[in-house]
Amino acid sequence: MEKQQVKRSTKEAMLYFIPAWYQEGQWCENEQSWYARRMRSEFDDTVKQIQLFHRSKALPYRILLLSFTPNFRHFLHRQGVFHAPYWSCFDAIQGIRKRKPAVFSFHNLNWPDGIEFIYTPFVVTAWLSGKKYAQISFGEDGNPIRVELYQNGVISRRNSYDDRGFVSSTVLYQDEKPLYEDYLNEDGKWKLRCFASDGHVQINPQYPEYLITYQGEELKKPFSRLVYRDIGEVIAEVFAAYLDLTGESDIFCAAMHERHAGLLENALRGKKTVLSFFGDRYPLGVHAKGSDMIGRADYVIADSKENVRNIKDREGSSVIKITDISPYDSRVDLGISQQLNVQNILVPVDGLEDGVFTYLIRQLGEYFAENGDARVHLFTRKADYGWDEQLLEKTRAVLRQAGLTEDWAVREKAPVIAENNVDETESVPVKFFVEQCVSELEISKCMREQRLIADLRKAPDLYLQITAISMGIPQIVRTGTEFVEHGKNGMIVRDMPQLRGALTHFLAGLANWNQAMVCAYELGKKYTTDRLIEKWKEVFGSLG
Repeated sequence: MEKQQVKRSTKEAMLYFIPAWYQEGQWCENEQSWYARRMRSEFDDTVKQIQLFHRSKALPYRILLLSFTPNFRHFLHRQGVFHAPYWSCFDAIQGIRKRKPAVFSFHNLNWPDGIEFIYTPFVVTAWLSGKKYAQISFGEDGNPIRVELYQNGVISRRNSYDDRGFVSSTVLYQDEKPLYEDYLNEDGKWKLRCFASDGHVQINPQYPEYLITYQGEELKKPFSRLVYRDIGEVIAEVFAAYLDLTGESDIFCAAMHERHAGLLENALRGKKTVLSFFGDRYPLGVHAKGSDMIGRADYVIADSKENVRNIKDREGSSVIKITDISPYDSRVDLGISQQLNVQNILVPVDGLEDGVFTYLIRQLGEYFAENGDARVHLFTRKADYGWDEQLLEKTRAVLRQAGLTEDWAVREKAPVIAENNVDETESVPVKFFVEQCVSELEISKCMREQRLIADLRKAPDLYLQITAISMGIPQIVRTGTEFVEHGKNGMIVRDMPQLRGALTHFLAGLANWNQAMVCAYELGKKYTTDRLIEKWKEVFGSLG
């Protein structure tokens, strides 16, 4: 039975996370076909914060999802928080009640008689009377995510499927261009129509209500009008209706992002608000509403001391309460670098100035004469096709100019073995490798084999530094951070000529390396789950 009134809870405060999980420029998720290379990491501050509170159960929490995410259950599963509680704005707009994923096969769709399915390595195509009728795309877990329909070889419609077993939206095409997108309820009836020409939105007058679910009870509310300027206005209205039901003691932790900054600036007024800054996701000074939010926030959290300084420098006296809390917790995770016959040096190159890159490659190349076991792994988060070869070519150019062996930086090939099981030719050993790592799982796997990290960028990678602490890997950095204590778990090399000595210090023997490993583990105690939870509780305690 549907409830027409929902009572506010008098229980303990609820912590609400508002994430910034958007496809670029759109109010929707970034789900992609299984075969497409993931171009960016799904990990961010909100993911790690949710994992932190999910494991510790320190405070009841809920995710407030503003984006259209028909495959959200799969996303939660990938992040290890499948049972995380959430409220979806688009579920409310579409009137969806289902919560659990459903087993769904494209064979169950209503196909015309005579349809023939052709299985390719990437997609399934459906053919009717010798013409392409449809193309089915699948997600990383093998679930159908899209079906594109064709007429006379031209796309006419694209259906997006929810992992709970129904069509969630459909895009109608005209002359191969999107005309409008319908967002559907579970019965396949359109609730909201978004036009591609100018973005305006029309509500189906036969279904002019949205459904708010709060603490297990339901509330149906009519849309305030049938035509909106854009989808953002609809999201703002429905989100405001949900916020009206929350309690005065509830806390809202919002990931700062340009996509929703203006919406949240209005929606969270009068609410206990914590703003979370992560890397360069939200460039300061993008628009005035961001500064207004910072000025009114009860607390500002940044992922590093460097970001804290940047926010203070930009916003000045308007930032009263601000602190850094690492989104990543540390844990003892022994690497395997000591078991290898080589000494791997991880060198992050994204954002490294050309002059520093040239000097660094030359120094490392010359260092091979001193340490024949050294190997350099050029680390990048960029997943562009051909980027690895571009890095190797850039490295070869430096080696060539320095009079060093440029074949150290070529793609490693399998040796040619003669019939007598002896190499036909003596090849030059490869000493420069490229590590293209997008996901944190890939990074952790790569890091386990590293003996040393040399991150000489102006802003070292936060996740690499925390992982290095967890695995006891010494770090050489150019810019001091809270994750490197000079002379203990690493060295701060402010003058580039000091690099050679730092390499020798950690790699010439095991004494200094072991001492740095012990210091890294000691430093890591500051960033355990329990310590991070304590810092979060201090923030919440200051909110009153």
